[in-house]
Amino acid sequence: MDRFLDNGIQYVSGVGEVRAAVLAKEAGIRTMGDMLNYYPFRYVDRTKIYRMADVDDSLASAFVQLRGRVTGVFYAGEGRKRRYSVMVSDGSGQAELIWFHGIKWIEKRIEVGREYLIFGRPSFYRGEMSIVHPEVETVEKAFARKAESGMQGVYPSTEKLSSTFGTKGIYNIMCNLWPLVRDHITDPLPEPLRERCGLMPLREALYNIHFPQSAELLRQARYRLKFDELIGIQLNILSRRSERIGRNDGFLFAKVGEAFNTFYNQRLPFPLTGAQKRVIREIRTDTASGCQMNRLLQGDVGSGKTLVALMSMLLAVDNGFQACLIAPTEILARQHFATVSRYLEGMSVGVAVLTGASPAAERRAALEGIADGSVKILVGTHALLEDRVRFANLGFVVIDEQHRFGVEQRARMWTKNEQPPHILVMTATPIPRTLAMTLYGDLDVSVIDELPPGRRPIKTVRYTDAARLRLFGFMKSEIAKGRQVYVVYPLIEESENMDYKDLFDGYESISRDFPLPDYVTTVCHGRMKPADKEESMRQFKSGEAHILVATSVIEVGVDVPNATVMVIESAERFGLSQLHQLRGRVGRGGEQSYCILMSGEKLSREARARLDAMCSTSDGFELAELDLKLRGAGDINGTQQSGQAFDLKIANPTLDAQILQRAREEAEKILGADRQLQRPENAGLRELRSKYSGEKSMDFSMIS
Repeated sequence: MDRFLDNGIQYVSGVGEVRAAVLAKEAGIRTMGDMLNYYPFRYVDRTKIYRMADVDDSLASAFVQLRGRVTGVFYAGEGRKRRYSVMVSDGSGQAELIWFHGIKWIEKRIEVGREYLIFGRPSFYRGEMSIVHPEVETVEKAFARKAESGMQGVYPSTEKLSSTFGTKGIYNIMCNLWPLVRDHITDPLPEPLRERCGLMPLREALYNIHFPQSAELLRQARYRLKFDELIGIQLNILSRRSERIGRNDGFLFAKVGEAFNTFYNQRLPFPLTGAQKRVIREIRTDTASGCQMNRLLQGDVGSGKTLVALMSMLLAVDNGFQACLIAPTEILARQHFATVSRYLEGMSVGVAVLTGASPAAERRAALEGIADGSVKILVGTHALLEDRVRFANLGFVVIDEQHRFGVEQRARMWTKNEQPPHILVMTATPIPRTLAMTLYGDLDVSVIDELPPGRRPIKTVRYTDAARLRLFGFMKSEIAKGRQVYVVYPLIEESENMDYKDLFDGYESISRDFPLPDYVTTVCHGRMKPADKEESMRQFKSGEAHILVATSVIEVGVDVPNATVMVIESAERFGLSQLHQLRGRVGRGGEQSYCILMSGEKLSREARARLDAMCSTSDGFELAELDLKLRGAGDINGTQQSGQAFDLKIANPTLDAQILQRAREEAEKILGADRQLQRPENAGLRELRSKYSGEKSMDFSMIS
């Protein structure tokens, strides 16, 4: 598109400086181009005029268009409660039009006896129809104006936008904008690509998204605009990946040496699954290629990702490099350190831990060890990102639960060596394929889709408060077998706005029903001091405590094989991903384990779908797909991603999977023939790639 579209929106008729400021603040619209890319989210048919007698409760809150003559006006109330009412009739029935605001403006435009076209949402009280703040226009004016389309777009709005522009204001601005911009719209897609994919020209697509000439043309317009967004993302992602592979600047792990072989042959705690072996081979191939590795490792809870990470770090050690494993929490980092230390006990591989809460002596030993090279594997938290953490020769970085780290935080790890280290990012939250293609398309993806042998499926059920005594009886029976129980709450303290059990109330209730000395209950939540939290976790891990009452702070990083029961209070309050993570805290030993979802009697449709899915499947990828459909791509993993990261206006990576796949295929073809998009016919694609660079997204490409 040419630079004309960069002109300020204030120059469009009906906007001006004051309204332009509102558009900028409320909708991020500053230029004519921004306005052109502000799409309707639905449409109303302005060609149909209802008889008042035909409008009933079934149309309540839907937009309808009426034609009626004003039969009378009156005022009611005083001050802020003052209202202006207009009675209209079309011979078949009547309606009351009501205004609470803008009364002085509207009363000048209403004449008794005159006929108007009325548009708004009807409501009914005792059989009488009323419409609050409708659009009204004289019949003469309405029929004299040629509408761009019979389908009028309804645009995303806020309270401020509605009060400033009214219900039809954005649409009117779009009508005024189109004649100004239509001749300045240039198509970024080469004509051969458009013909190959059956895409309408961009100008036609933009016209039909704002002023649909038919349902079919609207469908084609949506497809074209979604394709532009998705191919822009794929061009960017695939270009980054191609550049990374083409640099050929990765550390070469030329051999499999003593550390790896000793661990594999003598220390392996259990036989590797076929999936673990496959992933290790993929990592081995990457690190022996001479190219810097960027690999995402997906694996369900308990699938053995940590063991794969450790064996990968031993490859680095065998080739003269150091490795580090960075985790998002103190608890998880300490657990990883304990696991790695136990596995490598007796081997000549120096291991250290470094967290924000490390004592001075521990911190000093870790810093000195990595600086002089005696520490081969460093495990820690965000503390590893500090400038004073300097490695002798860092060659391999593992990031666990990667979605909990920001782009800038991750990027600081790349500067710990002159050359970028190999990167393995891990997640226990399965990522749907369509979202992975969008967010992680520049990474190679490995999946551990098998659980270690001996793991039993976790039985999941849903109970309400009526079954609480039954629940307590079951908990006592499991504790009598020598097992332990988690009880997880969504809130730390009671909120007057939310009718959910809070942790402290639950802790007191359980303490009454499970009294000392037969039962020991401990508590853990995010507001506790690190030392107190650590002591609670120690008591539970050691078996001194039978019940751990906690918030979702234990979602990640707690590994107690003896725990067989996970009780999740107010389970409807949690997302599917979080529920699945919490369930994964049990079932880590050989005994049958249980996840009990406690919920209220009345559930929303979405909440019921989540809990039903938890009870019907333990497949993390199946749950992730459902979670994405229920919540959209904007909040997977609990973080804003995808649409927000890439500034998508209309495409949805999940719902538009077929368009995404076609866009990726075309992007691969284009870059295969013109890697840098330097050919003249690809100038528009180069601009499109830049527009959807995803700078706010999860960019794991290395700093050059």
